[in-house]
Amino acid sequence: MKIVVDKKIPFINGVLEKYAEVVYLEGREISRSDLLNADALIVRTRTKCNKELLEGTPVRFIASATIGFDHIDTAFCESKKIFWTNAAGCNSSSVQQYIAGALVYLSEKLNLALAEITIGVVGVGNVGSKVAKLCQTIGMQVLLNDPPRERKEGSDGFVSLDTIVEKSDIITLHVPLNRDGIDKTFHMGDESFFSRLRKDQILINSSRGEVLDTGALKSSRRESKLAACLLDVWEHEPEIDRDLLDLVDIGTPHIAGYSADGKANGTSMSVQALSRFFGLDLNAWIPQTVPPPERPIIELDCTGLDQQAIFVRLVRHTYDILTDDRRLRESPQTFEKQRGKYPLRREFTAYTVRLRNASADVRSLARTMGFSIID
Repeated sequence: MKIVVDKKIPFINGVLEKYAEVVYLEGREISRSDLLNADALIVRTRTKCNKELLEGTPVRFIASATIGFDHIDTAFCESKKIFWTNAAGCNSSSVQQYIAGALVYLSEKLNLALAEITIGVVGVGNVGSKVAKLCQTIGMQVLLNDPPRERKEGSDGFVSLDTIVEKSDIITLHVPLNRDGIDKTFHMGDESFFSRLRKDQILINSSRGEVLDTGALKSSRRESKLAACLLDVWEHEPEIDRDLLDLVDIGTPHIAGYSADGKANGTSMSVQALSRFFGLDLNAWIPQTVPPPERPIIELDCTGLDQQAIFVRLVRHTYDILTDDRRLRESPQTFEKQRGKYPLRREFTAYTVRLRNASADVRSLARTMGFSIID
């Protein structure tokens, strides 16, 4: 058996060699000729798994070690009986942490009392659900929009996108990229969408760049339609619009889900799926080499601090969104390199908090965020 693997997928080197010939290639450069005698493919979003790549190859299995799968032509794969899978939810806690970093930045830049803010979560799948839970935990009012879930579960708990636009102070997008159909999200943020936004609203997009129309967003920013805009994803990645980068408050290189934990989850889910498909003995495999954080213990005296101040300190110890923003602004042409060599970032669950003079509510906050608590 031969398996072609994106060389930038972490923790996978040496795992499959016992079972197959494994070839590691740059994801963007994987070509049809590389697959002419391959049985399986493990990739990220940079490999377009379509007819051009797969036609006439013996590939029977594709795993994407990512939450998204818009880079896979699922209809073509199904027509050719090529099994495909993605790592749904693998990096949801990582994106939750990224949004926490965004909220810390916004609270300080705009002097926001988060408990008085309404946030609209558009797309309430694995990622959006965790973002919503985080926001509820810190006292924000949360509105949820997810038409596919609403059709299945009923309207209770969900609101329309129009209501999100009307009532939210912050709008955060967590939808898949659907280019057509009843749940089309391609250019969901078009001229009509931006024309309805107020000057005091905030927009965050960490889903897919194509969900927002770049031209409409740039016009909106130039007309001061938004109080702030934060982008982790961009149309035409990795060749991002430099003018748009200058117009946003925070710009990062598609790394919201790039915690070491999220990457490890994506890799383990892909390896386990391949194992089940080919009958290997890796059904329970997980990486054993995820590096620990540099400062795993957080010491915090809560005397005189309100809940938001404690939240800010906890988040900032684990992640500073401004570091990623600064790196992209200094070298936007290395967008892809910054993703491939993203520094170690561990999620909240990798940290232990020692809280002194903390109320029961504060301890509950830290525990709900995922931290371990010690006295």
